[in-house]
Amino acid sequence: MGKKSIRLMLTVSLILACLMLLAGCAGRSGPVTDYSVKENWAYFAEGEGKEADLFLICPTVDNRDEFNMSIDDEETKQTFVGALNMERGLYEGCTRMYAPYYRQAAMKVYSIGSKEREPYMQLAYTDISAAFKYYLKHENKGRPIILAGFSQGADMCYRLLEEYFDDEDLSDRLVAVYALGWPYTEEMVRKYPQIKPASSADDLGVVISFDCEAPEVKGTFVHPENVKGISINPLSWKNDNTPADKSLNPGACFVDYSGEILNEVKGLCGCYIDKERGVLKVTDIDAADYPAYLELLPEGAYHIYDYQFFFRSIQENVKLRLNTYLQSMASDKAA
Repeated sequence: MGKKSIRLMLTVSLILACLMLLAGCAGRSGPVTDYSVKENWAYFAEGEGKEADLFLICPTVDNRDEFNMSIDDEETKQTFVGALNMERGLYEGCTRMYAPYYRQAAMKVYSIGSKEREPYMQLAYTDISAAFKYYLKHENKGRPIILAGFSQGADMCYRLLEEYFDDEDLSDRLVAVYALGWPYTEEMVRKYPQIKPASSADDLGVVISFDCEAPEVKGTFVHPENVKGISINPLSWKNDNTPADKSLNPGACFVDYSGEILNEVKGLCGCYIDKERGVLKVTDIDAADYPAYLELLPEGAYHIYDYQFFFRSIQENVKLRLNTYLQSMASDKAA
């Protein structure tokens, strides 16, 4: 047998092997979740009569020994709804809420490298994209949109911006994106011009993002040491590194899975943006009083408190941005 024939056989064998591997992966992942089935939504059109829509994406709640959550896992879905309830108070005062169940990446995925975890993140995003597409086609009808997500939910928000919001008509409907607890970078902004960092309390169509740490923390799996993120200070609503005093904090709220505020503290903490990494450094508190809880995070990583530390400030900001948007739309119609 000649060398060309051997090379051809090897090439064919390699292609067949790849096709078999892809087929196996497809079999394990299953079909895209059907979002015409209302049971596949944790919340669907919750809050009729509100002036804008909220598309809210749940953070990581699956702690099972698996790579992606099953939509049929009723026990984990109860935790899923609980995690959404902890956040919904930030937004529900002025929005109609949509929140899909999705095959989110399980916590186990974050213990492996970013390249290795990407297939599981892509599977999660397949569902998020399908849910958002269904929402746009059947529910939005030109209404203003707020995208929001914490941790993995924030990651999914960035992916929605990349896929959908280069469309001018859709981007005109975007009030803001609250992508809390997962960094985005200057490289993302350069690659996707529709991802615009917030720079004030009331700019529109922008991303509000930060992740909280104690001053002494050097890096975490959420915000690695070698990653420069883009953040905004949730007390001053500036993205420079000027410290914001705790007196500017209208209320930290610690919330349970029912959405009830268990404890509210005005002026709990101040903060500043670290100029080297772009992460939000929280001051005036003792790290020992706010444990990380997640095994993957060191002491002083305040990830699970990201929105709870600044609950009232974010809540007020959502209302401000929506009012600014509505006033802008009214002015455009009157012109």
